[in-house]
Amino acid sequence: MTPRYGSEHIREQLAAVPDAPGVYLWKDADGTVLYVGKAKALRKRMKQYAQGHDDRAMVPEMMSRVATFDYVVTTNEVESLILENELIKEHHPRYNVDYRDDKTYPYIALTTGDPFPAIKYTREKHRPGTTYFGPYTDSRAARATIDVVRRVYPICRTDCVEWKRVIAHGGAPSGKPCFDFHIGKGPGPCVGAITRDEYAATVSLVEAFLDGRQSTVARDLERRMREASDELDYERALKFRNRLDAVRSILERQTIVSASGLDADAIGVFREETIAGVHVVHVREGRVQGSSEFILDQGLDVSDAELIEAFLLRYYDEASHVPRQVLVDGKPSEPEPLEVWLTQRRGRKVTIERPERGERRRLLEMAATNARHALARYKFRTRYDEDRVNQALLELESALGLGVPPMRIECYDISTLHGRFSVGSMVVFEAGRSDPSGYRRFKIRAETPESNDVAMMREVLQRRFVREAKEGARFARRPDLILVDGGKAQLSAALAALKEIGVSGVPVVALAKREEELFVPEWDEPVVLPGGSPSLYLVKRVRDEAHRFAITYHRELRGKAMTASILDEIPGVGPTRKQALVKAFGSVKRLRAASAEEIAAVKGIPSELASDVAEFLRTWEPSGPGGDA
Repeated sequence: MTPRYGSEHIREQLAAVPDAPGVYLWKDADGTVLYVGKAKALRKRMKQYAQGHDDRAMVPEMMSRVATFDYVVTTNEVESLILENELIKEHHPRYNVDYRDDKTYPYIALTTGDPFPAIKYTREKHRPGTTYFGPYTDSRAARATIDVVRRVYPICRTDCVEWKRVIAHGGAPSGKPCFDFHIGKGPGPCVGAITRDEYAATVSLVEAFLDGRQSTVARDLERRMREASDELDYERALKFRNRLDAVRSILERQTIVSASGLDADAIGVFREETIAGVHVVHVREGRVQGSSEFILDQGLDVSDAELIEAFLLRYYDEASHVPRQVLVDGKPSEPEPLEVWLTQRRGRKVTIERPERGERRRLLEMAATNARHALARYKFRTRYDEDRVNQALLELESALGLGVPPMRIECYDISTLHGRFSVGSMVVFEAGRSDPSGYRRFKIRAETPESNDVAMMREVLQRRFVREAKEGARFARRPDLILVDGGKAQLSAALAALKEIGVSGVPVVALAKREEELFVPEWDEPVVLPGGSPSLYLVKRVRDEAHRFAITYHRELRGKAMTASILDEIPGVGPTRKQALVKAFGSVKRLRAASAEEIAAVKGIPSELASDVAEFLRTWEPSGPGGDA
């Protein structure tokens, strides 16, 4: 049965919501906005939440807190997109994708509304009459860029006292030369050394430089240098040559990735639990001109499409340059409205693309690799993992009624194929981190005509704790929590097994896969950990690791059994030689890939028999399920 979320009152109210494009806001009892979303048809989309038809991990918990909602009808999807972005920036909802660091990023700004525009480094909110370039995620890079710009083109600084006087007098010279003018970094509006038109031409070139069009700037400087040289004005030609050298030194440091003058941003994403790293590689005129990185406060709990769309909205709403192509590894679910919005921002056509091969694919892979490193650096800097593990253990202690935080967790899982090749796994997590040295695997001894996970779980636990009594230190200390994969039946089996061998005082819970519910002995209702919580991610990670470890062993046994059964069909391969081949190669796949010489290298296998084995396996056709797995 599909779960229903939200109160009956909420579901009744949804009947009055129109099926028109717009934006909806889910709110809690205090009126705090929990989530902002957009939709082509508001009522249809909002009902998906209330009726449990949205399978995102965050939805059940969020809807359990929803007490009311608002909505705004828009004319079209692009308007919905823009309004959604504005509302997210205004309310910073808990369940929307946003920057994890709620800080302002630095920009380089030109005060283009002034008679003589000046350059500055700033973190201010965007003001009218000012053109911004960025955002920069490295403040040192932004300041260094300003220094380079002023070496190439003399332009005023906003903190220059004489420039302020010129602006205060409507652009009239102050009559007193500033220090920058003395050293050749200032153009001299303070003493009337440059006209407004001449200065405006310089500002246009500065904008081109900051917009990533350094090649354009280099061509302009080269042209002006030649013109000055032709006019025998060698002093002015020398100035242009020095500026040209500065631009060329920048171009030489930039990696050429495209001969076609590619104008694109490659956006790589790396996600973990409820956090993600994003790395943007900026390519202008076919050259990698820099990069930016961000940390988002959502991760695996939202879809790729939602994460990408949310980032594109947030980033390009503030970015000074929108490229011709945006390269992503997972397109938004509805890219058309986003492309229309980006085209409006740029003033020319913009496409969102997912390249499969070639130079653009390599750019995307580079961005993804750097996104992973960006997230790792952030986690190390903020001690993210340590804090999250501590929180998870404390949450589990409270939610399960434990006496202490479960510093040592043991998890058990069963893997079988209709009762054949049945195995059990035991994985250990110490202080929230896996401890492979404590892992154990069990080949099930009990004969069962069909799979009987309950009986197998019972056998595994008995063998583990009997061995503890016999072998002592080999199994280390007892766990603070036993987690078994399954529901009430597996929990009962685990409790019965422990009781039979006299083990008491060890808390046992079972984790059901379907609804991620934890069954606790003697509790009428299962425990449902909050979606997105550190405790839920920890128990799921422990359970998934136990499943991985079990199925790896199960496949290994199946592979060896298949190899042995095939070898039975080859004349001259008896039990001893069969055992030697199975031990040497382990699976059909590896044995089929081996040459006759490699097979003959196995002790006890003559070269003629090795040739027969190789030829037999070369012509053998696998049949039945699994085949040559």
